[in-house]
Amino acid sequence: MNPIRPKQPRLQLDTDAYQQLYRHILERDGWRCQACGSMHQLQVHHKKFRSHSGNDSEENLVTLCDRCHRLAHDNENCR
Repeated sequence: MNPIRPKQPRLQLDTDAYQQLYRHILERDGWRCQACGSMHQLQVHHKKFRSHSGNDSEENLVTLCDRCHRLAHDNENCR
């Protein structure tokens, strides 16, 4: 029998701290989409969605262009 683990509180930053992290992620990823290499219309994507208890943490964020970001969400919705 698997014991049920208690839900871990997620890290959700305030607006100023999130904006700083957002910029750090863009810089870390070299201002390029990590899926296709584009340098246009960049966004920061949560690998594990906030709605699924995803954190606002460096490990959970990646730079994607607008197109790849939409595709990432479309793929997630198909699961």
